[in-house]
Amino acid sequence: MPVEGALFDLKRYAIHDGPGIRTSVFLRGCPLNCWWCHNPESRCPSAAPDDQRGNGSRASLTKGSVPPDDVIDAVARDVPYYDQSGGGVTFTGGEPLMQFEFLTELLKACRRRSIHTAVDTTGYAPGEKIRSIVELVGLFLYDLKIMDAKLHQEHVGVSNRLILDNLKMLADLGCAIIIRVPMIPGITDTPENIEAICAFVKPLSQIDQISLLEYHHYFHHKVKDPAQVQRLGELRPQTDEQTASVVRRFESHGFKIKVGG
Repeated sequence: MPVEGALFDLKRYAIHDGPGIRTSVFLRGCPLNCWWCHNPESRCPSAAPDDQRGNGSRASLTKGSVPPDDVIDAVARDVPYYDQSGGGVTFTGGEPLMQFEFLTELLKACRRRSIHTAVDTTGYAPGEKIRSIVELVGLFLYDLKIMDAKLHQEHVGVSNRLILDNLKMLADLGCAIIIRVPMIPGITDTPENIEAICAFVKPLSQIDQISLLEYHHYFHHKVKDPAQVQRLGELRPQTDEQTASVVRRFESHGFKIKVGG
């Protein structure tokens, strides 16, 4: 039986999910429970009947299960933009590796059409699965949130051991990787956490770029858990000076920094 999967959204002309002009394909499901999750509704592995985003073909792709070819047919319409800008397709989520077989088929279909691929991942997946798709992925956008194991468990809901081990593995394999750090006030943007991230990443070969994802309030209306609403109410976005201070700290370790995806 052909593999099918569930999408949360599909965003064309994206410029913050990897190089060039891209199409971001949001796969449903996530094993994490981050306090600051911008897409809490994406954790559900399947769409509700009335959960449609956009209209026309975009809505049809985000309602129920869809085959890989339908997704790739939609994103392939923008190949001229990818070719001109050095862009392609980014598979994100949620956590795209939760739909491993579906993701693999999507990546293979992109390879057949010579479309550049990026996978935006938390890294929280069995290492053998990640290793098996390495040859199909042009770029990994790899999330690093909190280095302290206890704080990671508290704020993200899972251990960070697997995440760190998988990042080391990808670096050892020579994969193209951009680290992405969500800047959550008082949680991930502390000097201690930044220094720990730098200490871990610096010895890893070929990783020299870090993207800082700024915290925003715009997703608060999506949050249903009262306890999470209370936690988020205490967080305030960084000021420009606070962001600049974080940038300087990373740059002092020799990293290229981009604020935004």
